[in-house]
Amino acid sequence: MQMTTALLIVNPCDDEEDNMAMLCCHSDKGEMFLMSRYPDEDELEITLDGEPSTLDGVKVTLTSNLLKIEIAAADADALNGDDVLEISFNPDMVDMDEVVETLKNILDGTGTFVINLE
Repeated sequence: MQMTTALLIVNPCDDEEDNMAMLCCHSDKGEMFLMSRYPDEDELEITLDGEPSTLDGVKVTLTSNLLKIEIAAADADALNGDDVLEISFNPDMVDMDEVVETLKNILDGTGTFVINLE
């Protein structure tokens, strides 16, 4: 599955939401993606168009203009039947340091985070 968005909305630690870390975006076709995790939870939550799924073992790869999310094939219903979601974004509209910090907070201890910003 692929999405295109101008902006990744991130918050590494929302103190108004019990320190939840979250990454969100809206595609150019109106789709919404949200990935979040509370610091005391063992799993993260992915919501695609309003349908939340709780997952662990998620792999996320971040490049300068692409966020690739890979989940287990058994969890493909979380991504409308796909086990990979690629989100293309405009790097000029993103604070990459904040995206990295947010993804580290979401994936720490429950997933794999690969950074390739070259």
